[in-house]
Amino acid sequence: MAPALQLPRSVLLALWLTAPADARRATLAVQGEDEPHAVHRGDDDVVPLVQWLTDSAAATEVGVALPVPGEPVAVPPPASGPAIEVGESVLVARGDATSVAVPRVERFGSDLEPGHLVRWQVTTVPDWRPAAHAQVGSLEDAERALRDGLRTATEALVDLDVARWSTDAAEEIAVVRDGALTPSRIPPGVEPQRLRVLTSAARLRAIVRLATRDDGGAVNTWQADQRSTALREVDRVARRAMAAAATRLARG
Repeated sequence: MAPALQLPRSVLLALWLTAPADARRATLAVQGEDEPHAVHRGDDDVVPLVQWLTDSAAATEVGVALPVPGEPVAVPPPASGPAIEVGESVLVARGDATSVAVPRVERFGSDLEPGHLVRWQVTTVPDWRPAAHAQVGSLEDAERALRDGLRTATEALVDLDVARWSTDAAEEIAVVRDGALTPSRIPPGVEPQRLRVLTSAARLRAIVRLATRDDGGAVNTWQADQRSTALREVDRVARRAMAAAATRLARG
């Protein structure tokens, strides 16, 4: 069986927010092996994720932002800082009401038996849709960028002769290339193209994580920096494509 590829919790939540499914099924899919998620809607307003999903059933538009420091971000203040800090967020619109949900993850347990406590902080923000419209392209653009980004990075690594990863990393990367998303965690009815983009982006991000554990065959600092730059570009393209595949905006 091919190994499971992982999607950020924000991507999963965004997919289920626009899916015609019951809140309990959506909650189980988003939580996965985490402890039950809690949603903080205010200082004294904390509800289980299943309750928040029920209350958010009227969401009309949903976006995803997977930002890193130094990049433009569609998340408006006051949620932009927390979103950049954790690297992900869900943007929700219900009519004229717009908010951002940022997952705070606390890891516990051992490396062999890890656990995760997840608290979603929901913040009311100015309308995020104009910025999201400007940043999120079509799925066709996302697929093209994934292909181009991978080719550009691969050529850079080969030209620099620093693509020789450690034996363990190379074997793990070969396994990841055959990975697939877990069907039970994806809402029913997701279009094939959207699913294809999500799968490709998740695969690329997994490869980048493995490849950045060491400096490959780099023999000096310049080569190591060039290799890191190429891998960061692949990750940027993958993050943008993943966000595009999980975003649902009204066009027009």
